[in-house]
Amino acid sequence: MAAFATFPTLIPGFQEEWGLSNTEAGWISGIYFGGYVAAVAILTALTDRVDPKRVYLVSMAISTLSAAGFAIAASGVRSASFWRLMQGIGLAGTYMPGLKALTDALPNRLQSRAVAFYTASFGIGASLSIYLSGILDAVMGWQSAFGLCALGPLTGFVLAAIVLKARPPRDDKPTTRLLDLRPALTNRRALGFTIAYSAHNVELFGFRSWLVVFLAFSQAHQIPGTVGAAWSAATIAAVVNLFGLPSSVITNEIAQRFGRYSTLVFVMTLSALTAIVLGFSGTAPFWVVLVIVGVYGVTTTADSATITTGLVAAAEPRYLGTTMAMHSLIGFVGAFVGPIVFGIVLDLAGGEMVGHAWGLAFTVMAVIVMMGLLAVMRIGRDLKPQV
Repeated sequence: MAAFATFPTLIPGFQEEWGLSNTEAGWISGIYFGGYVAAVAILTALTDRVDPKRVYLVSMAISTLSAAGFAIAASGVRSASFWRLMQGIGLAGTYMPGLKALTDALPNRLQSRAVAFYTASFGIGASLSIYLSGILDAVMGWQSAFGLCALGPLTGFVLAAIVLKARPPRDDKPTTRLLDLRPALTNRRALGFTIAYSAHNVELFGFRSWLVVFLAFSQAHQIPGTVGAAWSAATIAAVVNLFGLPSSVITNEIAQRFGRYSTLVFVMTLSALTAIVLGFSGTAPFWVVLVIVGVYGVTTTADSATITTGLVAAAEPRYLGTTMAMHSLIGFVGAFVGPIVFGIVLDLAGGEMVGHAWGLAFTVMAVIVMMGLLAVMRIGRDLKPQV
């Protein structure tokens, strides 16, 4: 995950050096998830037919080479988009296939705890990527930031090659074709959670991709000497991302007690309202901005585990893998779209130095979250009170 957030963290510098518009910057951020979406269904489904370790190692090599390739050869929108696309393909073959390899290697009694730790590591990796990218860029420049962050997936490759044991394919391989998602698409309840997940990802990755730029905008409008105005925006963003780790787990525990449907209605509505408040508060005192950003960092991730566990509960057991492939495919379309839509709205509303442009961009995120909530509400009446 070391090179995961390097480009979004360094957007202000790339905009200055390459003359990028907000739309172009959003495109380069979003195309990462375009690569993920293009590859995730086939690479995840492939782990039911071949050893997941093989898929994982090849994809980790792609992650390493693409991060290094960006450092060496990226010089504008086209070249940067290519290398970010390849990075997304690398993630598609490591995140879910890595989880499959992990669960295959562990006894059933350890899988639940291992899955929780593994998924939490995504947020930890994203936060460290933001922090490292900001530090390395400030000291050595963006080429070195990308080049050194490429050592992260290289280390992952070496560890997996040494630690993971090769496992032959299961005897009961799927009889359906590799990309036949029809059993999942006809499951209305599972599809509802997947739509909600896609809306969640629009908001989450739109926020993550533009958070550093937003903080820089807010700091530029502070009175000299204001607390936090001189702090590293990348470091603040890294800390905010860490807030999501406990919020997702705790919200899922609350959902088990009070019902998944009611919990999602509350959390997603609160997140939408917080997005609007944050967007129009960019020029407020910086401590106010930090408080709202912190709250939003919690609400944007709070619904993640609850949505995913809802999908697992709704899936037919024999089609769980297929349903998860659909979930990742459709869900990460939202991750691809979010940063691009955010950048487009910024440009149409006047640019990243205009206060109301940020308000409108965050409002669009809020509207999309509410659309995801409508999908949850549509299926809510079919769910038992404690599901």
